Amino acid sequence: MEGNLQLALICIGAALSIGLAGLGAGIGIGNIGQGACMGLARNPEVQPKLMVFMILGIALAESIAIYGLVISLILLYANPFL
Repeated sequence: MEGNLQLALICIGAALSIGLAGLGAGIGIGNIGQGACMGLARNPEVQPKLMVFMILGIALAESIAIYGLVISLILLYANPFL
């Protein structure tokens, strides 16, 4: 019974880590897209410079989701407690 509860809690933790990281990355990417669209609507001639910063921001926001994936994989497959 102890092992089943521990395995269930590990699975819940892994699901929460990737779920919350994906949610945070999605919100961040949405905010970046909104800011880029608003900036482009106000000043269209800065489009090349704005695209560079937008792509950089999206990559940094997406790295949060990758960190959550790594944590969930560690919890599921490399857990020293099992």
